[in-house]
Amino acid sequence: RGNKHFPGENVAQGKDDTLYALADGIVYFHKGRKDKSTVSVLSPEVYAEKTKKADA
Repeated sequence: RGNKHFPGENVAQGKDDTLYALADGIVYFHKGRKDKSTVSVLSPEVYAEKTKKADA
């Protein structure tokens, strides 16, 4: 038991540690607090902004 990936923006966690989306969008994996793998669901506009900054 436990988590390899933790819930981020627009993602929730069930009692059985299942991660599920709270909104439609693009799944985005990134490092969160304490360098842990975090999963977020972002709108296409927000996703474009986040990936644009990473490429620059």
